[in-house]
Amino acid sequence: MAELTFLDSEIIVSKTDTKGHITYGNELFLKLAGYAESEILGKPHNIVRHPGMPRIIFKQLWDYIQAGKEINAYVVNKSKNGDHYWVFENVTPSYDANGKIVAYYSVRRKPSERALNIIKPLYKQLLNAERSGGMDASLKILSTLLEKKGGRYDKFILSL
Repeated sequence: MAELTFLDSEIIVSKTDTKGHITYGNELFLKLAGYAESEILGKPHNIVRHPGMPRIIFKQLWDYIQAGKEINAYVVNKSKNGDHYWVFENVTPSYDANGKIVAYYSVRRKPSERALNIIKPLYKQLLNAERSGGMDASLKILSTLLEKKGGRYDKFILSL
């Protein structure tokens, strides 16, 4: 399957409820994902989850946003037809007037080749660890890396 790309000036936007169900996707999101708006609204965002994406990265993402923190991550997504596309994403919680998280916004940009040269082999290593030893095995690898890079996932991602 093909790797899709988009321009540096383009931005992918989607919004989900607190359970991860899509409530909004901009035109570029729909185009790259390969779905009509009617096909994707209300569906879990993992409808675009690529099988080459380590589960431990999504655990990091959910841990951050459910704690009310924004997070950046590199993600490979899968289109409806099996194509894929890499993104550098920023996910932020959205709050109601009482300070309760009611939704999550994701804004994605084109990732740098420099960052992907680091991320792709790391994700392959994490995915292999997950396949042989579960998420605990990939967490051990990620934790060891983060200890060397300052201890925090968000700092590591922003350093790339």
